[in-house]
Amino acid sequence: MSFTLSGILAVLANALPPFLPLILAMVALLITVQLIGHLRGYRLVNHHCQLTAIVSLLVGISTLWWLPWLTHSRLAFVATLTDWAALIVAALGVAIVTWLVLHPLSYLVRGQLR
Repeated sequence: MSFTLSGILAVLANALPPFLPLILAMVALLITVQLIGHLRGYRLVNHHCQLTAIVSLLVGISTLWWLPWLTHSRLAFVATLTDWAALIVAALGVAIVTWLVLHPLSYLVRGQLR
């Protein structure tokens, strides 16, 4: 089994277009929340919220269930090491993006409660 850059790019070119609106909406949400948070004093290293980390981890783990469903697949089709690696990296990416959205939101909510 040989992987080429052109083969990988061809698969991505066919796989991404159906999900492009969802990806763009998530990027817009991420940028908006980060921008509003930073304009109101949010700094990544100065704010700590354990609940945000736990929720992000749970959302990342839930990716193992809903990502195959979203792509009209089944977890049983994830058979090779490459498939599992892609699914785990996707789950990690979802967890990180979730944290990057929820962390400044928790700062904004907690700041307004004080």
